[in-house]
Amino acid sequence: MAILEIIQPDNPILRKKAVRVTDFGDKLQALIDDMYETMLSAEGVGLAAPQIAESRRLILVRLPDDEDSQEEYGEEAGKLYVIANPKIIKNSHSTVSGVEGCLSLPGLFGEVERFESIVITGQDRQGNATRIKAKGWLARVFQHEIDHLDGKLFIDIAEKVWHADDEEEFEDSVES
Repeated sequence: MAILEIIQPDNPILRKKAVRVTDFGDKLQALIDDMYETMLSAEGVGLAAPQIAESRRLILVRLPDDEDSQEEYGEEAGKLYVIANPKIIKNSHSTVSGVEGCLSLPGLFGEVERFESIVITGQDRQGNATRIKAKGWLARVFQHEIDHLDGKLFIDIAEKVWHADDEEEFEDSVES
């Protein structure tokens, strides 16, 4: 396994619609393993293939599994989701605003409105049909990663975007 380079918006692959995954052979399996290692190394909770310059409709999602996360997310904590060709087939009417960041946009954060819950269909790493119901943060991460497959970044839909340094200055002024 290898840690891959996570590309930035100056690479045009990040802004293109990714192509459908049709071959679930050894090359894809190696890519999935490399993406997983890359995501863990970067301390991310999700990674889309376009973020490592692979124009494929493939995402990985894994919520943290530390003690606090296990309490908050239950069985979802630490569970790895590998979804090829994901599609949101159902979503809640309710939305929720939350803070997002992105491994392809280090140091940037934004306030993004997302569906509170969704249902996703796609294929697992072997190509078998899968269906996932997600709510809360898990639903947010899936929506964020699926956006990458369509060339969309969170900054395109954020209500407000800021740099991490600005957030620290803001917090310091509030605490003073």
